[in-house]
Amino acid sequence: MSVALIDYGAGNLHSVHNALKAAGAEGLVITADPGAVAKADRIVLPGVGAFGACAAGLRGIDGMIAALEQRVLKDGAPFLGVCVGMQLMATTGEELGTHAGLGWIPGVVRQLPPSPSVRVPHMGWNDVIPAAEHPLIEAGEAYFLHSFAFEGDAVLATTEHGGPVTAAIGRDNLAGVQFHPEKSQRFGLALLERFLAWRP
Repeated sequence: MSVALIDYGAGNLHSVHNALKAAGAEGLVITADPGAVAKADRIVLPGVGAFGACAAGLRGIDGMIAALEQRVLKDGAPFLGVCVGMQLMATTGEELGTHAGLGWIPGVVRQLPPSPSVRVPHMGWNDVIPAAEHPLIEAGEAYFLHSFAFEGDAVLATTEHGGPVTAAIGRDNLAGVQFHPEKSQRFGLALLERFLAWRP
């Protein structure tokens, strides 16, 4: 089983790579090659930084969007977006202007509203509260670090930070998590193990 971890200049690649290896991933490659993505059995899109810069980095790799759309949307390969990688699944993001996402799940990524009772960025351990049954998502505690959050369809889990905040989204063979599995210790490794075994 091959797993493609996409390198587009915007990911916590080595930590995610190490976590996937610890979860039992075999045939794991860090790649910016659309050809490798087009043949991968599973695909992971990490992401750290601003939505627009991440979207531009992904689109800057010639053929990558087409390879992702073919392998994920048409062929049905299991896909996991992590942090900004999850946010890129949305229609648009509003960080430092309005930027187009992949448009795989209808929604907008907006700044968390600051208030006297909560800090932005949302940083640290927080509960993951399932909103729908899904083979990847279980209740537990995960590590979050973000200032923007997804608002839209197909929410699989929320967390609480001055109100409900999206923690996971997904449909069909697509899943994304706002938290960092690679920093979430046993909870995060268990999620990655379920992803590696997932047969959507």
